[in-house]
Amino acid sequence: MATKKRSKRPATKRAPRAPRHRDVLGFTPGERWETNGGLRGLQMKAGACDIMLGQDDFAKGRDRKKGEGFRLWVATAQDISAIAGQVKAKGWPLDREPSETPWGDWAFAVTDPDGFKITFIQE
Repeated sequence: MATKKRSKRPATKRAPRAPRHRDVLGFTPGERWETNGGLRGLQMKAGACDIMLGQDDFAKGRDRKKGEGFRLWVATAQDISAIAGQVKAKGWPLDREPSETPWGDWAFAVTDPDGFKITFIQE
């Protein structure tokens, strides 16, 4: 099986990749988050599935290890505290304990073993 070679170039500032999710995966645009006139993130929806794509602000620089500057947001109707308890019981530390976000959702966050950040939000 052939593999695609990935560029080693540092991350660059660009808008979240909404067209790929819209055109290829069939998602439709939802909410948009802007700061100072610039797109910071957007929600893509497909049925009951929501993907929130965020734009890195490069506060930690442009040369970072894998996973930095990226966060996956997972919305669920399940009990966030119960999920967080299961995660902790399996040995993963939480980056954020279940708590209320500034916009009123209940959420917790982890960093997976590859360094990717995941936030779980209770709908």
